[in-house]
Amino acid sequence: MATKRDYYEVLGVSRNASKEDIRAAFRKLAMQYHPDRVPAEKKKEAEERFKEISEAYAVLSDDQKRAQYDQFGHEGIGARYSYEDIFRGADFTSIFEDLGFGTSIFEEIFGDFGFFGTGRRSSRRTGRGRDLQFDLEISFEEAARGTTKTLVVPRYEVCSTCRGEGTKPGTKKVECSRCRGTGQIKVAQGFFTLTTTCASCQGEGYRIQTPCPTCRGQGREKVERRIEVKVPPGVDTGAHLRLSGEGEAGPTGVRGDLYIVIYVKPHPLFERHDDDIYLELPVSFVTACLGGEVEVPTLNGNVKMKIPPGTQSGKVFRIRGKGFPRLHSAGQGDELVRVIVEVPTALTAEQKKLLRDFAVTLDEASLPLTRSFQEKLRHLFK
Repeated sequence: MATKRDYYEVLGVSRNASKEDIRAAFRKLAMQYHPDRVPAEKKKEAEERFKEISEAYAVLSDDQKRAQYDQFGHEGIGARYSYEDIFRGADFTSIFEDLGFGTSIFEEIFGDFGFFGTGRRSSRRTGRGRDLQFDLEISFEEAARGTTKTLVVPRYEVCSTCRGEGTKPGTKKVECSRCRGTGQIKVAQGFFTLTTTCASCQGEGYRIQTPCPTCRGQGREKVERRIEVKVPPGVDTGAHLRLSGEGEAGPTGVRGDLYIVIYVKPHPLFERHDDDIYLELPVSFVTACLGGEVEVPTLNGNVKMKIPPGTQSGKVFRIRGKGFPRLHSAGQGDELVRVIVEVPTALTAEQKKLLRDFAVTLDEASLPLTRSFQEKLRHLFK
């Protein structure tokens, strides 16, 4: 599968470009690559380029989609939006009217999604259900290993009594007498004829005389559903999981999607950076001086780690493969252990005497950091 190019690169704008800059860049490229403006032999190539710049514009002209893209890239857009959702709400119509083009090109290239503002009549009966969003909090360990959660999601579904018809069982819808089933009213004004949505039936073309007692004529009812969600290993806070068709049902039963937004609880010991985890490990003064072996906690239990003699506080050791699984590729991150040399407190008189006697025996060779610092001072104030 070909790797998608960066949207900003596609439009030739900087990452801090304003909406006007993005709009102007799209207008310019649309003029250049509109399939109706190129020779026949280049039409296929122009269509592919036109798709690319249209998708980039649809994302970057929308504040919410742009923020998602800036944070998570193409994977963030793909996880949260369907291909149709990417284009929904984007203003193509006014741009192409300004350029003297029609919007029919979108139907030819993208298919008839019905969200480019072409002026066709739309009815709520043909509508897709609403997308839902659910915030899911999981533990640090669950994010590392993956987990399965059962959510209770309240949503609208097709009415179980009338099967979405909106009428009481045994009764039927009646054709609207005002628009005669068309859902539209034509009004003549001089030389012009205006077409408006029928106010009597709200564009449906029919009326319900005896509503369903369960849904009150809406064709949908509110229910709670238990939905099992599989959270893959390696997710992080802000990740979006898309469950296609688990949103609300539209008037004809077509469902929206359910988006799960992940929140990972902080851990008392570990801190995550990308796929690596960081740990601060206290080590005794004696172990740091003489070296030794210490136990280090990881996400999969304790492991042994060697501390070389003379280890300084702040030294970082890497334990490979003990971090988070990589979400979109093979392998795992590492665990980075930062050693903190613990200075003993509340010493006895005897311990203090031993330390003083020990300090007398020290020379510059035993204190490399002090020696390096003194040399820098001497060079600084020569």
